[in-house]
Amino acid sequence: MTDDPVRATDLTLLEQAALLSGADVWETRPIPRLGVPAIWMSDGPHGLRKQESDADHLGLGQSEPAVCYPTAATIGNTWDEDLATELGKALGREAAAKGVQMLLGPGLNIKRSPLGGRNFEYLSEDPELAGRMAAAYVRGIQSEGVAATPKHFAVNSQELRRLVSDSVLDERTLRELYLTGFEIVVRESAPWAIMSAYNLVNGTYAHENAHLLTDILRGEWGFDGVVVSDWGGSNDPVAAAAAGGTLEMPFPGFASVRALVSAVENGTLAASDLQARVDEILTLTRRVNPRETSVVVDDDAHHALARRAAAEGIVLLRNESDILPLAPATRVALVGAFADAPRYQGAGSSVVNPTRLTNLRDAIAETPLALAGYAPGYRPDGTTDDGLLAEAARLAGGADVAVVALAIPDADESEGRDRPHLRLPQAQIDALRAVAGSGTPVVAVLAGGGPVEMPWLGDTAALLHTYLGGQAGAEAVWDVVTGAVNPGGRLAETLPVEAGDTPASWAFPSDHRTAEYREGLYVGYRYSTSAGVAPAFPFGFGLSYTRFAYSELALTESEASFTVTNIGDTAGSDVAQLYVARTSPSPVYRPARELKGFAKVRLAAGESTRVSLPFGERAFRFFDVRTSGWEVEEGDYEILVGPNSADLPLRATRHLDGTVPAGHGDPALAAYAAADVCQLPDAAFAALLGRAVPEREWISPPFDRNTPLDQLRRSPSRLVRFAFGFVERAKRRADAQSYPDITMAFIFTAPLRTLDKLTMGTFSPVFTDAVMSIADGRVIRGLAAAVRAFLGGRRADRRTRRQVARASGSDA
Repeated sequence: MTDDPVRATDLTLLEQAALLSGADVWETRPIPRLGVPAIWMSDGPHGLRKQESDADHLGLGQSEPAVCYPTAATIGNTWDEDLATELGKALGREAAAKGVQMLLGPGLNIKRSPLGGRNFEYLSEDPELAGRMAAAYVRGIQSEGVAATPKHFAVNSQELRRLVSDSVLDERTLRELYLTGFEIVVRESAPWAIMSAYNLVNGTYAHENAHLLTDILRGEWGFDGVVVSDWGGSNDPVAAAAAGGTLEMPFPGFASVRALVSAVENGTLAASDLQARVDEILTLTRRVNPRETSVVVDDDAHHALARRAAAEGIVLLRNESDILPLAPATRVALVGAFADAPRYQGAGSSVVNPTRLTNLRDAIAETPLALAGYAPGYRPDGTTDDGLLAEAARLAGGADVAVVALAIPDADESEGRDRPHLRLPQAQIDALRAVAGSGTPVVAVLAGGGPVEMPWLGDTAALLHTYLGGQAGAEAVWDVVTGAVNPGGRLAETLPVEAGDTPASWAFPSDHRTAEYREGLYVGYRYSTSAGVAPAFPFGFGLSYTRFAYSELALTESEASFTVTNIGDTAGSDVAQLYVARTSPSPVYRPARELKGFAKVRLAAGESTRVSLPFGERAFRFFDVRTSGWEVEEGDYEILVGPNSADLPLRATRHLDGTVPAGHGDPALAAYAAADVCQLPDAAFAALLGRAVPEREWISPPFDRNTPLDQLRRSPSRLVRFAFGFVERAKRRADAQSYPDITMAFIFTAPLRTLDKLTMGTFSPVFTDAVMSIADGRVIRGLAAAVRAFLGGRRADRRTRRQVARASGSDA
């Protein structure tokens, strides 16, 4: 064998086809005769989840112990690219040490709504922040010889019906809001892989969407890596290969292999397309570390990094009379069941089995504070207990300060389901108010992956939002409370007063066939600043134990520069933020301001620094649907600088010649120009789309492979409807549990094709066709076909397995 790299043309057609789907839940298929190794993948957005046995993709089985770092939502609050790179390096090193060559993360989908169930895995509501932070993660991970896999590409904003939901949006919103973060990652960190989303985008599944994968990702951005499907997210392997989708995961049986071979042989798939996908996988095998390495991980050092990162991501939202930091020897009443059993990560495929875990109750012993006692205050299941309330109030009454641990429950925040509301359980609020009624100042410590409504805010003297701090999160809280760390976290998302203050809330999550992005560009602060809806706390907000002043803004052709001064008496950090607003009249509707630059600034007391933020190619552009390209409108633009989206003391104007003149407005888009985007009528949304609004309701029967299971309630067969009743009752029982049942959430709205895509070859596509026949009311004929399909599919898979093994030189 020569030293020349293996190419697709060195493989037989069967081997090529076999390489485009997984060998099992986590591995690609090796080609031993050519020395092509398998690649091992693992979930890893905030810690390694490697499973050797009992493998699954939903986080159900136990994984090997690994350091559980703060989730992406927490790290987004740091606005610290250097820290994200450091975390990426640590994740990459742990992966390499365990023989993992491809980490499935980071997650950078836009937080379209605070009700998104998986928002804890995502970095921000803003693409500039999400993209730059994700790019930093990728650089760190890949510096250790491990492939990073930014996800989920693209427009994956809700968990409900995520395998069948069609995200419907206009091209400008797609480009400017939902793709820009991915563009930044690809251009600035060159990831070796990208994970496609479960959902459809404008009528086509993401994993087989040529506009996304070929035109934009590979064509415009120059991506040369592997596009791996989310687990079970592949629909049609032939369409995927033609469109730029590389790898189907997990192992779907050998039906996909046979379909690819047949498509090339009959001319419906170009051999060059198949070979391009194979070459992407072969390139990946050369880029990553070999499975066996001598890498050693220092668990103590990585735990210390997790603690530092958690502290940096904590956001101080309230600090009346500067009650924080607490002085040494302060007598603290610790209240709240979550002080003993912490919420430190989300539920689902990202669940990490931590190497160690601290809680507030134990970790306070390492501080100079004095623990006056602990009281649970409320039951973890959300039930108010008058005895617990009285006990908490008595304890607080004898202390200098009460620290009350609050948290969004697991059941309200999980992969597979969206949040039903933004409220904390009443039992927690009752405990907080009982403690406040004692007259002792209350420091509330809130854990959770996103916003909550805060009608109880006035009962607190201080409020820390820790988000989800990982295994060292409790130690990080005390670091901030005692002043060992000056809080530098700044909100990476807007915290609304209530869920109804967000424009997508009236239809989120969509229970229909489509999820209509009628609000366009108005997400998060882009909406609140444009529509004049005051949030509880604005995007970019966060308090410190010191104060900062901004001055002396100056503009050049290439950058904005200004001075930041620490005018307080202690060292600290701030995030200098630059926003752009168009001031000249324009027919192109725009949010009132958009983030276009930021820098983390660390200053000693009394110190000043000059900050320069460049005007990159993204600063003034918009996607022009008339030219199908990025343009800059001629006119005046205001540059705004300050500590958050609602506090921008420095302002200056810049005139740009642009690439296009200002045109004429479209009266049909008047609602968008006015940011009046709540519950828009079909006509307004159609004007934005530039086409008719697609049918949003399910039309079944007849059923097809992508009909979700819950639509079987419409089957003309009484037997099918009767059987479905058992599933429906099981779903109701699962929803009533205090801990989310991910499996049931996944299954209930999964498409029928998961019968053959997620059963490791147990069932074939022909079997799924037979099930559809049963659902359509042809029960006897369908049952007979199902038996034939099951037996025939098993025989066909055994035959193909032997053929692949013989061709590649692997074990059958």
